[in-house]
Amino acid sequence: MDPERMDVETNTVELISLFPRTLLKGRLPDDLLQRLLEHGRQLMQRPESSPDASAKLAGQLSQQRELRPDLPLTRELSQTVLLPGCERWIRHVIDREPPQGRGPWTPGRYQLQLIDLWLNVQRQGDYNPTHTHGGSFSGVIFLQVPPQITSERFDGQLCFHGPEEWHIQSFRTGMAHYVLPVPGDYYVFPAWQPHSVCPFRGEGERWSIAFNVVAVPQMARPAPAPPAGPGRVTNVSLSSSRPRPGGF
Repeated sequence: MDPERMDVETNTVELISLFPRTLLKGRLPDDLLQRLLEHGRQLMQRPESSPDASAKLAGQLSQQRELRPDLPLTRELSQTVLLPGCERWIRHVIDREPPQGRGPWTPGRYQLQLIDLWLNVQRQGDYNPTHTHGGSFSGVIFLQVPPQITSERFDGQLCFHGPEEWHIQSFRTGMAHYVLPVPGDYYVFPAWQPHSVCPFRGEGERWSIAFNVVAVPQMARPAPAPPAGPGRVTNVSLSSSRPRPGGF
């Protein structure tokens, strides 16, 4: 018997999950993961060679270093993984809306741009408090994880928060979703999605790359109006002359 359906007093009932939030999960090619790890090792040998990103970030971490988006490796990461991931998220979510309700998020009417990319190095006791990001999309790529970080406890896990506090005694179990960091896994989510990272105990370093992407609507050229012939009635839009927002 389907656990989501049951007969109650001869009436068929169905359980529906309200207001789902969408995360995209993917997996890096092994070769790309190894090259990103090597890039991180080189950077940590001389961390001062890259700008410190901690001043503009919420994380209370050992190191948060900006990554240059113009490097061949990071450009490859952006073009083959990050931007396609954001595009997949948009199509999964927006294509479920009626065509007239999709706003500017139809193919060809927006452009995705990577605006931030940085390396996080977390050590014992470091943490990231609940926060959101700027832009349209954010995400994280896990590079290396100490072996004591497991699903048996919350240590070192990424947590996505719902609109209310998690409280199992009153069945608010869907208000927090924990993600076990696994090297090579990556996640894409809306920038407004609150999230945090728990501290962990023990030796080792937890490395991840975080990023922000903005989706910029493109101004569409208005189609020329057909000439109005004698006695011809044309539709008039009262809002056609209102200023349009330049972006979200």
